[in-house]
Amino acid sequence: MTAAEEQDEPLIDDDAGRLVRPYTVSNGRTRPTTALDMLSMVRATGSVPSAHLEHDHARALDMSRRPVTVAEVGAQLRLPVAITKIVLSDLIDWGALTSRPPLPPADLTDRAVLEEVLDGLRRRQQ
Repeated sequence: MTAAEEQDEPLIDDDAGRLVRPYTVSNGRTRPTTALDMLSMVRATGSVPSAHLEHDHARALDMSRRPVTVAEVGAQLRLPVAITKIVLSDLIDWGALTSRPPLPPADLTDRAVLEEVLDGLRRRQQ
């Protein structure tokens, strides 16, 4: 296996789990610089950070080509959410990602909204 192929190998062993401890990924930091919720959405800006990207940073940036939640990134990286927030926060600080808070849930008990939906469905059937 070439050095490039070894570098592309995941840092996860199916039997042993992560081969790199989470605190190593965050350089010992315990708090992100950007307030992120598990359901916050992040998306790549297209800007390439000038800093060298660690493996998890590069994977998170790649996943963020489309809008994705913090929780989804953490699940794909197999990192705790707290560490995922730090990784994403780094990318936001470097200008490679943007974030937005989760959208509030719609009030599904609003009778006027339900009537409009029903009217729209009836028009569609005609």
